[in-house]
Amino acid sequence: MFLEIEDYLFDCQSRGLSHKTLKNYRNHLIRFEKYIIGQKIDEMRKIQPIHIKKFMKLKQDEGCTNTYCNSIYKVLKVFFEYCIENEYIIKNPMKNITPAREEKKIIEVFNDKEVNRLINYYDYNNYLNARNKAIVNMMFDTGIRTTELISITNDDIQVDRIKINGKGAKERFVALSVELKKVLRRYEKIKSNYFYGKDIPNNYFLSRTGRRLTVETIERIFKIAGEECKVRENIRCTGHTARHYFATKMMQTHDIYTVQKMLGHSSIQNTEKYIATLTDEKLIDKGKITSPLMNLKGGRK
Repeated sequence: MFLEIEDYLFDCQSRGLSHKTLKNYRNHLIRFEKYIIGQKIDEMRKIQPIHIKKFMKLKQDEGCTNTYCNSIYKVLKVFFEYCIENEYIIKNPMKNITPAREEKKIIEVFNDKEVNRLINYYDYNNYLNARNKAIVNMMFDTGIRTTELISITNDDIQVDRIKINGKGAKERFVALSVELKKVLRRYEKIKSNYFYGKDIPNNYFLSRTGRRLTVETIERIFKIAGEECKVRENIRCTGHTARHYFATKMMQTHDIYTVQKMLGHSSIQNTEKYIATLTDEKLIDKGKITSPLMNLKGGRK
């Protein structure tokens, strides 16, 4: 492996990037390195823009989507900026290379009837059902990521909010609604009885044997509920789609910057994709709610 790549990945690790992000960076950079070596290039400073363009074209010819190619583009862009900052290279070969044009797609999310069936699918008959019900309700009501949910501890559940440990070790708080609190209180009572007298970790959600949950477990919980609740076939029943549902609902009543904070997005561009979900009717309804004149009139005494 090129020293520059090894150094960059170590820097990413030292900055606390998630395992998933590190794996993604490593895979993209190793594939790029393999291509560069195949072009008889043995030093990073010898890489030219044409080499990067040919590599990106190769990925497209292999059938990779523009979205996937742009994920490679972003990794290479940041990597070469790192090389410039650390004086590994003098000229940035990515400087005049632009990302591929992506087709903007409207995000397909659950409808209200599907969500109503999903949040009521699991009951309180036993610990696993109560836990699963709490998980599904929390993800729909807060829009948190699956990785954030499995990291929640008992101490993170507060009176009217939940502390979330987000990407890049960034903390934020999400609201704990009255309805969600009711579900969590019933779950906590069942959990307390189920694990009574047992030594368990401080994680809020635990497996049947008292271990921390995995992302795969959460996805399985949603998949089972989705199949039983007859969710439309074109909708992926996952925790991430629940996050999409939350985001589209928040966009109807909040400004984009508030939604960005709620979702824990580091870039506003990640939040902008939800704007496309706002139909003309929803925009009109939102305009009625946020009308300055109506709010001033309503605020008079």
